[in-house]
Amino acid sequence: MQWEEPEQQYRIVKTACQVLDGESIVTWHWPKHVEAVYVYSFPDGMEKAPELLEPRRLKLFTREEYKTKSGYRERLEHIGMQGYRIFPCLVRSGQPVPLSQTDPDNYVRVSGGKAKLRYAIKYGNKWFSKYKSVRIQLFCEISVPQQALCYVKKEGAPPINKEDGIAYPFPNHFASGSHTLPEIEVGKNDYIRIFFTDGKAFGELYELIAE
Repeated sequence: MQWEEPEQQYRIVKTACQVLDGESIVTWHWPKHVEAVYVYSFPDGMEKAPELLEPRRLKLFTREEYKTKSGYRERLEHIGMQGYRIFPCLVRSGQPVPLSQTDPDNYVRVSGGKAKLRYAIKYGNKWFSKYKSVRIQLFCEISVPQQALCYVKKEGAPPINKEDGIAYPFPNHFASGSHTLPEIEVGKNDYIRIFFTDGKAFGELYELIAE
């Protein structure tokens, strides 16, 4: 696939997206002499440069289809943020020639919802001991990287955020499904909760629910 640089009059602008009835609806302003575009959708943060894209990753979409459907529509079947890049195309000898526009005007992102992460913490008392046992159970709708979560220990009361105590990393990734972690020991007056290591980054992908 041969890409060309876009001239100013062929640039896509005012790209936007809304979610309605389980669909993402992408809209944009069509340049006067552009009758088709290539739509490229991808998990946010995993965009490839145009020249590295395989043709199967691009969907040809015409101005007439856009009018009929009032935008480009796609079922929301992903979790987390999804990016859309709209590449203008010129038609020469009946073949679309894509233009490698890569700027904020032809790009938009939309949230496909959050995967649920449910966790429960169970304590066990030990007679005549300064310590108690802790068992953490976790259920993940999708796989979760180990760097996304940590557990925080605090003396006297449950911690209210990641900084409200001593934070400990988890040693492994979590596959989708249920997990019962190895038992740990804490002081008799210690409490534990789980938090995102980076609430802004991972909070867009997952919903953390204490049970």
